[in-house]
Amino acid sequence: MEPQLQEIREQQKASWNKFSPGWKKWDHEILDFMRPFADEIIRSINPKESDVILDVAAGTGEPGLSIATMLSDGKVVITDLADDMLTIARENAFRKGITNVEFTACDVSELPFYDNTFDAISCRMGFMFFPDMLLAAKEMYRVLKPGGKIAAAVWSGPEKNFWVTAVGGTINRNMQLTPPPPEAPGMFRCSKSGLMTDIFKQAGFKNTTETELTGKLNCGTADVYWNLITEIAAPFVAALSNADDSMKEKIKQEVFTLVNEKFPDGNVIIDGNALVIAAEK
Repeated sequence: MEPQLQEIREQQKASWNKFSPGWKKWDHEILDFMRPFADEIIRSINPKESDVILDVAAGTGEPGLSIATMLSDGKVVITDLADDMLTIARENAFRKGITNVEFTACDVSELPFYDNTFDAISCRMGFMFFPDMLLAAKEMYRVLKPGGKIAAAVWSGPEKNFWVTAVGGTINRNMQLTPPPPEAPGMFRCSKSGLMTDIFKQAGFKNTTETELTGKLNCGTADVYWNLITEIAAPFVAALSNADDSMKEKIKQEVFTLVNEKFPDGNVIIDGNALVIAAEK
């Protein structure tokens, strides 16, 4: 891997480890939010009872843990770049009594598995953060058995993800941040329809499909929404850390106004839109 990509990887690893307590705190809300995307991933790879399945960039353990409950004789290998996220995944597995899982901290660009190892691969909300997406797809292709299936979820555009833009857009308006290059890792890097199917095809996959789905982030109040986002979203926290107290408060109040205008009944349930891309080797 090129030095600049290694640097991005190390920055991401440190960031995910740092924010793992927030992901643990809000795990229930996030899993509910992302359930439609996880369900579509599972439907697409159609796990069989004896399958050995790889879950890449699993974070706190999903959809890998759910898949593991569907396997009578098989297992799921759950991977993530960040050790602290995998610690939470282990705790979740223990609490749910799920034992047919293994945990491996590794980089998707250098998967520590033999060729043709897995019957299927799942990856929920990981691709847009991989330093080299094509290299990641090629590694997944390498470790997948011939005829095996892969499914990955990525966020669609900002216009369909108010849960991100309410805070992100307000920060950008107030702080005039320089936007990252379009190809840089980030939430909406994979949002263009067809981009992920093209990457999969370049990696060697066939029979690619793309499905658009909506999840609902049930926050209840603007205050809960603010706390959730600022405890899990590293880029927003990094930006706010460079603002003085008055600017932070201004941004917070503007976000509250935006959210309350969108949900005047006071029940803050925010749509999030994603693409699920599936393919076969």
